[in-house]
Amino acid sequence: MIIHPIKAFSDNYIWCIQEETEAVVVDPGEAKDVLDYLEEKQLRLAAILLTHMHEDHTGGVREILASHPESVVYGPEETKDLVNRVVKEGDSFNLLNQTVQVYESGGHTHGHISFLMGNNLFCGDALFSAGCGRVFTGDYEAQYKALLKFKRLDDDIHVYPGHEYTETNLRFASEMHPDNKKISKSLEEVQELRAKGQPTLPSTIGKEKEINLFLQAETLEDFIELRNARDDF
Repeated sequence: MIIHPIKAFSDNYIWCIQEETEAVVVDPGEAKDVLDYLEEKQLRLAAILLTHMHEDHTGGVREILASHPESVVYGPEETKDLVNRVVKEGDSFNLLNQTVQVYESGGHTHGHISFLMGNNLFCGDALFSAGCGRVFTGDYEAQYKALLKFKRLDDDIHVYPGHEYTETNLRFASEMHPDNKKISKSLEEVQELRAKGQPTLPSTIGKEKEINLFLQAETLEDFIELRNARDDF
């Protein structure tokens, strides 16, 4: 299985999961580069996965479906106008010979979900490398519970967020914990990758446990304080 990042806007990633001649696309905020990639690689689009309703994750769906009407679109209730299969926590289904499990991961939006496909977590804006999404809903408890859920996953699971925020998140973490050598080393590595124009993703759950301050928050109150500090960074 190949997982290819298609860049969108200034810092979004649309993840294209490939198995032989079939593909699944995650959170297509734009259509053109997705359609071009599918045509270039001669891939049949089996499905689209949506984590939440924000336009930079859903804006390309209708145009993509116009060219690939056979594709099944999976997403949470808040995306019901775009999908033909609404899914929720505990649901599972098969794509590309892999089991896909659905996890509730609200906070960024009320209905945000994440998809665990085999050993790969597609978490939209719920979890970033060294960070997490802004809590636009004000429901910090939902976001904190999502992080606890991610923290219980196996360390070797690959993490595919929807944005390239790693460097900024690590600069924040380094400012909060200037003596943390794992964070400072990760920041150096990420800065080298970004200087070459390369993605810093995927990460892994194990790595995130070491460098992601939000996953390390021991209480809801600690998480809220940390999230507010990151919002002001």
